[in-house]
Amino acid sequence: MNGILPPAADPEQGGDRPHHEREKDMRLTTAMTGLAAAFAASLAAPAAFAQQALEIIGQPVNGAMGFQPAGSNIARDLQWLDGMLLYIVVPIVAFVTALLIYVIVRYNSKSNPTPARFTHNSPLEVAWTIVPIVILVFIGAFSLPVLFEEQRIPVGDVTIKATGFQWAWAYEYVDEGVAFESYMIGSPSTGGDNMLTPEVEKELVEAGYTREQFLLATDTALVVPVGKTIVVQVTGADVIHSWKIPAFGVMQDGVPGRLAALWFTPEKEGIYFGQCSELCGQMHAYMPITVKVVSEAAYAEWLAGAKTGEYQLSHLEAAKPVDVAAND
Repeated sequence: MNGILPPAADPEQGGDRPHHEREKDMRLTTAMTGLAAAFAASLAAPAAFAQQALEIIGQPVNGAMGFQPAGSNIARDLQWLDGMLLYIVVPIVAFVTALLIYVIVRYNSKSNPTPARFTHNSPLEVAWTIVPIVILVFIGAFSLPVLFEEQRIPVGDVTIKATGFQWAWAYEYVDEGVAFESYMIGSPSTGGDNMLTPEVEKELVEAGYTREQFLLATDTALVVPVGKTIVVQVTGADVIHSWKIPAFGVMQDGVPGRLAALWFTPEKEGIYFGQCSELCGQMHAYMPITVKVVSEAAYAEWLAGAKTGEYQLSHLEAAKPVDVAAND
């Protein structure tokens, strides 16, 4: 047995049974101990449970163009609106460019040495006033409903308060008594120096990411259920921050002393990345956002573990106070 002697036979403990039966019992005991340890670890570290085998959907890609895959109805509406505007803007730009070229060629001093002296053309002036108005009204008829949809905050199935501070995010599940802070993997707060070192790459791999997710992945992620209305209340603890997830089509400034809100309904399970989008100090580039969209059952299990583990609100302040003068 790999150099380990079996225990002495003990009739009361079944030691007089055949050797192969005792060995079988030992393997069963070891397996049960491992399962118990894994279960305990899942309760102590709900973030690790929520990692599961999730597809990374919303992230920037080097050299790519266009939008990230739409992960909510708001993002899909915004991307459609952007495409529709291109059909309007491109012909206008082409027409104005062609008109400028025509004027340069036709009316330069060599081609037109004696310029005309008229100062008004009423039909032309009416046309270049009415046509832009019609175009703007047409655009407004499609863009305003999208804007109103974003700004009309519904009652959320899950309400989360996000507090930005230099340079990370603090999250509080308002109705659940759960709170935690989220730092970029590789930041000074996680033992790094904002550089992709071998140690940081190892951290990323252990968390289920690759080196491509450096500057995007965080040590703890926001976990939300798929298909549910998520309301995020955004504020700042020191300076103005901005909570932005491009794949969900949402961005909201977090202003100290004020509480703003955004909402989205994630449509597909996966991992979505975002970043602070306001210049909030020298390490502005190092406070990313990670959102994991999981099934309702997985979310319920994660939430149960978070409530009994280290994420209890009583164990952690929802917003970490930071001395703004530390940047000076």
